[in-house]
Amino acid sequence: MIESAQGFLRARPRLIAAGAAAAVLASATLNDPHRPHRLIRCPVKAVTGLDCPGCGGLRMLHDLLHGRLRLATHDNPFLLVAGLPLGVLMVRTLMRGPEVEPVPTRMATGLGAAAVGWALIRNLPGWPLKPLVVEPQAGGAGARPAA
Repeated sequence: MIESAQGFLRARPRLIAAGAAAAVLASATLNDPHRPHRLIRCPVKAVTGLDCPGCGGLRMLHDLLHGRLRLATHDNPFLLVAGLPLGVLMVRTLMRGPEVEPVPTRMATGLGAAAVGWALIRNLPGWPLKPLVVEPQAGGAGARPAA
């Protein structure tokens, strides 16, 4: 009895993480973040008015889950590329638990530098890839870059 309780306590963080991931995937599949009333406001964007490296991530995930790779690329190409190594690290940590070695320093430095570079590039005036939000217009619905 005690051994099964200890096994459950060791597995508990993994179960919570798996449940949270399933909830995020279900929400991203069922809710369209391209609609303004469905958006979770980015705190960086709210305070500074600038797009952070993650802005457009929910839209990108929604588009990927619906098979729209071109739109996902438009929403956030950085997360589309960086998501694979981040996903591998998260799965590795979940599978091995707390005894897993921390993120390799070179990988953490590289991803951090790439995120800062992406934040600078995407906020340049005239940068064409802004996350799209569908806003109702007088003549019908249309997509335009998020403000």
